[in-house]
Amino acid sequence: MTGTPTVWVIDDDRSIRWVLEKALAQETLDIEAFENGDGILNRLQRETPDAIISDIRMPGIDGLELLGEINNQYPDIPVIIMTAHSDLDSAVSSYQSGAFEYLPKPFDVDEAVALVKRAVTHSQEQRAQKLEKSTEVVQQETEIIGEAPAMQEVFRAIGRLSQSNITVLINGESGSGKELVARALHQHSPRANEEFIALNMAAIPKDLIESELFGHEKGSFTGAGGMRQGRFEQANGGTLFLDEIGDMPADTQTRLLRVLADGEFYRIGGSSAVKVDVRIIAATHQNLEKLVQEGSFREDLFHRLNVIRIHLPKLSERREDIPRLTGHFLNKAAEELAVSPKILREETAEYLSSLAWPGNVRQLENTCRWLTVMASGREIHITDLPPELLEQDETSVTGTTWQEGLRNWADQELKRGKQSILDTAVPEFEKIMIESALKHTAGRRRDASILLGWGRNTLTRKIKELDMTSAGDDEE
Repeated sequence: MTGTPTVWVIDDDRSIRWVLEKALAQETLDIEAFENGDGILNRLQRETPDAIISDIRMPGIDGLELLGEINNQYPDIPVIIMTAHSDLDSAVSSYQSGAFEYLPKPFDVDEAVALVKRAVTHSQEQRAQKLEKSTEVVQQETEIIGEAPAMQEVFRAIGRLSQSNITVLINGESGSGKELVARALHQHSPRANEEFIALNMAAIPKDLIESELFGHEKGSFTGAGGMRQGRFEQANGGTLFLDEIGDMPADTQTRLLRVLADGEFYRIGGSSAVKVDVRIIAATHQNLEKLVQEGSFREDLFHRLNVIRIHLPKLSERREDIPRLTGHFLNKAAEELAVSPKILREETAEYLSSLAWPGNVRQLENTCRWLTVMASGREIHITDLPPELLEQDETSVTGTTWQEGLRNWADQELKRGKQSILDTAVPEFEKIMIESALKHTAGRRRDASILLGWGRNTLTRKIKELDMTSAGDDEE
């Protein structure tokens, strides 16, 4: 809500409504008056005021009943209760129902105005605090960006799981953002205020994994100079994210299964069971069903983990998100390096969106860091990109190289008895190359000539020779 604060006055006494309307309007407040509480709850579904001042006894729904409903459905709206019955029961009932303040009649108008202004200030402060908290969450999660249908499915899954502590398994290629999704699941769960502990199974030596997970007692092995809590204890009450779960050794899988089943474990070298309450979110880039069939992953553990599964698409499956992700990562890199952010040209964004990105979102983020340091100008041209991104993939959609395709074409033409096939092939070859370069540069001939390895004048001459005069712009 923006602009002038709004206050609703609800009273069946016309004179009370008139006095409050006139007095509050002088305080730069928008006032709307109602003679009873009927219809207020329906109205609140469309708009919410900054404060409400209501009589306690009215025809239809009375003030206390209305107060209770408002407090349950809209707890951030402060409600002041007025009553001509200045008794203890009325005051206690008002506060128990969630009243912001209690105002006995007859009241001093200045006192009533001051009370309403205090309620409005309280409402605005509460809203500002909520906005600040939500902004912090958004800042933590801004890298989960996605308008692609596949990402919208991920967002819907996070939303559906927001009130749940259920185990989740995330599937996705390396670099696709599995930990970001796990953090979002935690931040939007009942455990949001508790610890989020992440552990990558593939990054820890196998002989240290159990110590990392379950901790150890003093002297339990060489180098164990003291008792150490494992990640399960550190995450107690919160969430433990086990990344690359498919790399977990078989004996550790057995211990993990017991923890999931019993909610307790023993530290290495320990004799006392440690009870924990931990939500497990696991992730992998591997096909766990295949690992189960091969015997390298326990089937019973798989079923324990595979309660809810979220598939995270690879970047090439959500190309429409690449320009926005790139802009975000460029801004992030600029902030990290304390420099002005680079601006992505439209043709460069289109080119980036056409690439395969085998390293997924992580590769794109690293590319943006590279560009922030290495690109010479404020605007990023295609020619500013890292050399490896400018190397064209020689494999076509059919899985053959362009040279093989050309050889097949030449064989077919010669079998048909065609002559002077170079006179046909070379102009077509040059035309295709020029069209592709102009497409990647949004028609800018200067940039296209650089991609082709020609001078600007050579490209202009070729365009005229091939009768492509409408191709690209001729101005810079």
